[in-house]
Amino acid sequence: MHVALSIAGSDSSGGAGIQADLKTFQAIGVFGMSAVTAVTVQNTQKVYDIQEMRPEIVHGQITCLFDDIPIHAVKIGMVASVPLIEAIADALGAIERLPPVVLDPVMISKSGYALLQPDAQAALVRHLFPLAQVVTPNLPEAQALLGKKIAGIDAMQTAAREISALGATRVVVKGGHLGRGNATDVLFDGQDVKLLESRRIDTANNHGTGCTFSSAIAAHMARGESFVDAVTLAKTYITGAIENALSLGKGCGPTHHFFDLYRRAGMGVG
Repeated sequence: MHVALSIAGSDSSGGAGIQADLKTFQAIGVFGMSAVTAVTVQNTQKVYDIQEMRPEIVHGQITCLFDDIPIHAVKIGMVASVPLIEAIADALGAIERLPPVVLDPVMISKSGYALLQPDAQAALVRHLFPLAQVVTPNLPEAQALLGKKIAGIDAMQTAAREISALGATRVVVKGGHLGRGNATDVLFDGQDVKLLESRRIDTANNHGTGCTFSSAIAAHMARGESFVDAVTLAKTYITGAIENALSLGKGCGPTHHFFDLYRRAGMGVG
């Protein structure tokens, strides 16, 4: 059994964060484990509040799992503060043979709630980028990391190279926020750039897409796929999950993590 560890915050509505990561791992055939960094007060409409875990608790969750169970990939999601970032870096940095790490630099919720404290961005780059095999910023996150506007595919390609120069081995700049044409992501493997396109799906129910996409990459890397193959398979998965998104709640509904399982079982998927 392949195993992946998610280090991220809890989403009480179940569409993003730890909950989305574990669902994604399971859908792709990987056993999922978690180190919870924070608990959010959240529904489909907005994030209302956040309570962080103590850094030593987060550190302990990670180290006790690595001491006991072989882990084939790690996904890092919401880590809001410098002490949490340092605790995660310390725990992962002590692993002799660290598996692939996929870092999703979660900064702002869809409702505009800041999920990364202002002084933590530099710490994220300094401590966690060097440990990550893959970093997956969306356009607003890439703009925050580089301190400049990114408009269009050409600018995304330049941004991917520049983010890699910050310490990340491989980068996926997600183009969903371009809002026109196909949904195009830019992959940079440290040498070459590749464009990955899919059809753009018109839906308001896309809560947790970033978490789901990055955890799908981690799951496929846990199964031994190469960087490009893992991202390509994850792109196909997230496209299907968005296409079959669930209209739950009064706000932005979640993607359907088990759409393929439901379809094969003859159950409704939408």
